[in-house]
Amino acid sequence: MAGIGPGSGEDVTPAVAQAVAQSDVVIGYKYYFRFVKPYLHPGAECIDTGMKREKERAEMAFRLAEEGKTVCVISSGDAGIYGMAPLIYEMKQRLGSSLSIEVLPGISAFQKAAALLGAPVGHDFCVISLSDLMTPWEVIEKRIQAAATADFVTAVYNPRSEGRYWQLHRLTEIFRKERSADTPVGLVRQAGREDQQVTLTTLGAFDPAQADMFTVVLIGNSQTYAWQGRMITPRGYYREEATEATGVGQEIMINSFRTIERELKNKYIPIDHKWALLHAIHTTADFEMERILYTDPRAVESLHRLCAEGGIRTIVTDVTMAAAGIRKGALQRMGIEVKCFLGDERTSALAREKGITRTQAGIRLAVEEHPQALYVFGNAPTALMELCDLMRKKKARPAGVVASPVGFVHVCESKYMVKSFADVPKIIVEGRKGGSNLAATLVNAILTYDDAEQLRPGRDV
Repeated sequence: MAGIGPGSGEDVTPAVAQAVAQSDVVIGYKYYFRFVKPYLHPGAECIDTGMKREKERAEMAFRLAEEGKTVCVISSGDAGIYGMAPLIYEMKQRLGSSLSIEVLPGISAFQKAAALLGAPVGHDFCVISLSDLMTPWEVIEKRIQAAATADFVTAVYNPRSEGRYWQLHRLTEIFRKERSADTPVGLVRQAGREDQQVTLTTLGAFDPAQADMFTVVLIGNSQTYAWQGRMITPRGYYREEATEATGVGQEIMINSFRTIERELKNKYIPIDHKWALLHAIHTTADFEMERILYTDPRAVESLHRLCAEGGIRTIVTDVTMAAAGIRKGALQRMGIEVKCFLGDERTSALAREKGITRTQAGIRLAVEEHPQALYVFGNAPTALMELCDLMRKKKARPAGVVASPVGFVHVCESKYMVKSFADVPKIIVEGRKGGSNLAATLVNAILTYDDAEQLRPGRDV
């Protein structure tokens, strides 16, 4: 068994050339004989069985070998990759044959295509055939979905033919749900042959009609990029240099954020929303945040500017746990004080007097002293509802609101209430989810927004 490469005499390995030269019979598809003709000895016989007659080809090889002849069965590319090698071994097992089999590797079409495109398979990759002649489409689609979600560089064989016209469209649809539109896509037609064509495009611009049965399609992963007409998937040698981390904690956080960014379903979101989202997912490991984290347009950016320029000097939290999670280093840098009135003696007294919760009472006291603070809620929906009532009565004019109360009673309603105040910048974790840790990390996203463009979190860790 010998793989003769994708279709150029230059791509036939010396070992395969030697095997062909020593063979009495060469069996294969007639189109491929031209590539091995220079290596045949004068008495060698070439036998063509035609397309789609692989079993007949294998049976003939065994019959001739049993007669004492040296037989070489050739496949394009590599004999073990969608080639004849598996069939030969299966037939040997079924026949109970004692014949000796040797498999000689060849350059696969996807390897040749990759070399022509640059270096697109520099990291983990997979190869998928869209031919459903012997594999049910349901199985193929599961493999496509797995490759897309696992961020494999993916080579696609048998992308289109006269009868196989829709499968590549379906593959493209699946990949577009999992990867950004600017993911590089390479198409190589007739790799290594006279009418070779190499095309570099993007997943968003890719038209499946560009491919045919002679084309190999290569789809990059989340790290693949185009440069000087080439498609490159980095191995990661420069990653440590690029992080510019100041300590182990920051290094871990940077790598975590990059992992999260790669796994986001929607890559095209405004940077200030993405910065808050990355913090939220990093804290919770919950990718549902993509769906439930709401930010007003440019809320993170505008609140950061207020913090940096002195417009916000106080952050008020509903509970002490939310206050504890806000980074002290960032607060010191920006000259901001965090206050929680829950433990204030006046709070308990007011709660008893008015028949309200302590968190509500704490917010009433906070508004009297700091009506323009940044208000942060990580626990109590009643506290958020209290602030909304005071805002509605013009008694509070907060610089912004981070709304992440958690629970089952009045939680959703409290978030609907605050969302109605269009003139106040807001970050809201919608639905029942929330928590003090989540509220704190969203504040940290505001305080460190100037690190967002470089995706360099953790300065104050």
